[in-house]
Amino acid sequence: LETFYSRQLRLSPHVLGHSKAHVGRVVAELVRAAKAQGLQPGPLALSLRGDFVRIGSAYEQHKVRSPDCFDILVPLRLPPHLEPQPRCADELGPRGAFVCGLRARAGSPRRYRPFSEGFCVELQGRSHLSSGLVLRWFQGHLQRCLGAVRYRLQERCRINLSACPGRPPTLHILPCSDYVCCHISMAVRLIPAIPLGDALYLTALPPEGPQAVPAPEALWGLNASRQEQRLLSWLKEQAPASSCHLKCLQIIKGLRDLRGQGLEEPFCSQWGQVLSSYVLKTALFSLLLQGPLEAWDERFLVERLEDLVLYLRDCLRKQVLMHFFLGNASLPEAVALPRFLKEATPVNLLSAFDGHMLDMVAFQLISTWIQAPHVIRMYSSPRYLRPVPTP
Repeated sequence: LETFYSRQLRLSPHVLGHSKAHVGRVVAELVRAAKAQGLQPGPLALSLRGDFVRIGSAYEQHKVRSPDCFDILVPLRLPPHLEPQPRCADELGPRGAFVCGLRARAGSPRRYRPFSEGFCVELQGRSHLSSGLVLRWFQGHLQRCLGAVRYRLQERCRINLSACPGRPPTLHILPCSDYVCCHISMAVRLIPAIPLGDALYLTALPPEGPQAVPAPEALWGLNASRQEQRLLSWLKEQAPASSCHLKCLQIIKGLRDLRGQGLEEPFCSQWGQVLSSYVLKTALFSLLLQGPLEAWDERFLVERLEDLVLYLRDCLRKQVLMHFFLGNASLPEAVALPRFLKEATPVNLLSAFDGHMLDMVAFQLISTWIQAPHVIRMYSSPRYLRPVPTP
C-alpha cells in the first residue's frame, strides 16, 4: 500500500502548488474580462459576480495521480425576483440528490419579463430559472471573452475553451515551456453557480443519471463544497499531525480505479457511479466522527482503511448512506451549518441504485480489499492503465 501510494497516487506538493497558482491566474483573467463585458446589457441580464471559488480534491489535498484537472465555481449575479424552492428528490429530480428550483416570485414586475422569457421555463405552472439556458449563455459569454484573455496570456500559456451540450465548459491550459517548470497541460471545469448565501451554491444537475429526470432544466443541484472544506480544516486542527484520513481516501480511490480496469461494462460504469468520489468522501466523514480522532494516526493506516471498507460494505448492504450535511444534527458545533442545510430534508445518496447492484458492488469491494496486493500488481502494469479522461 505504501509503495502504491507513493509511486502512483501521491502528488508532488511543488507541482500541485505551481498548477493551482497558474490555474488561479488564468481563471482570474477570464472572469475579470467576462464580468467587465457582462456589465453592458444592464441590471436585468445575467452577469458574473466577479469572483470564483476553488473546489474539489485538488484544493482539499486528496487528489490522486496528476494535478491536471480542476473544478472552479463561477458565481453569477441574478435579478432579485427569484427565490429558491427546495423540492422532494423522489418527486421531481433524480433520486439520491438534493434538488432545488429557482422560482419567479408571484407578481413580479413587468420589467423582469424579458429576463423570464430568455432564461426561464415553466414547471407546474410557474416560471423557473432554466439551468440549460443559463449554461448555454455562460458558455457563449466565456467564449466571447476568450480572445482578449488569450492575447494577454500568450507569453504564459495557450488556452482554449471546449463545451459539450448540457455540461459546464472546460478551459484547457497548456503552459509555455519557459514559464511553468512543471509542463503539465491542465483542464479546468468552469461551473456556473447560483449563490444562495452562507457559501452555498446551486449548480446544474448532470445531464444523465441512473433514472430519467423529468423537467431537468428547472431543477438545480446543491453544492456545499465550502462546508466540506470547513469540516476538513476543522478535522486537520483536531486530528493528530500525522493523521492518515486523507491518505485513506486517496488509497481507497486508487483501489477503486484499479479494480475498475478489470471490470466489464456495464458493471464497470456502475461500479464507478456507486463508489463515486463523493460517496467515498461522505463515508469517510461519517466514520471520522464516530470515534476518537487519535485513532487516525499514521501508525494505524491499514486498520483505518479496513474500517472504511467495512463501513462502506455495511452502507451498501443496508442501501443507506445519508448526505453528510443535509439535516445532520450530529455535526460538531465548531462547523456551523447554514439554516438552509439544517432544515433540508435528508437525502440517501444510494437510493438511485437497486439492491442487487449495491450487493454486487459490496461483494466486489470486499474482494478488492482482500486481494489488494494482487490488484495493485496486476492492474498497475502499463497494458491495463487506461488514460484518465478530462472532466
